[in-house]
Amino acid sequence: MNPVRQRRLWLVLAVVVAAAIATTLVAMALQRNVAYLYTPSEVLRGEAGERARFRLGGMVEGGSFRRAEGSMQAHFRVDDGDATLPVVYTGILPDLFREKQAVIATGRMQGGVFVAEQVLAKHDETYMPKEVADKMGVAHKKHDVQTPADKAGTQ
Repeated sequence: MNPVRQRRLWLVLAVVVAAAIATTLVAMALQRNVAYLYTPSEVLRGEAGERARFRLGGMVEGGSFRRAEGSMQAHFRVDDGDATLPVVYTGILPDLFREKQAVIATGRMQGGVFVAEQVLAKHDETYMPKEVADKMGVAHKKHDVQTPADKAGTQ
């Protein structure tokens, strides 16, 4: 094999190896940043598995919100109609956060309590994020109960 061909072969091999390494790094980064959405009943059934970080979706249960005195720590429960899960969040809640409103919180489970790192709220009680509405709708169809997901439709 002449030296020019040998250099080209090494160059092509180096480009292929670099592309493989770059692809692997991108895939690992994306997998680490993915946060799956679960409802409280799915979390309590263990469907969230051992995932360190996930999104919890549902409605803020009426009468469950309280703020720790002298701190930014908020406590509330997220309800999907079948189960509730206690949530604790330290920080400023969105202006649109209200009881009996749809909410999606990103965080981790710690000792039976969901510790939220981020809380997102929607502006209208008739609107619910499609993912949450679909998951709550499936759970309630098993019980033949009309849910906010049924009412929300395709809004």
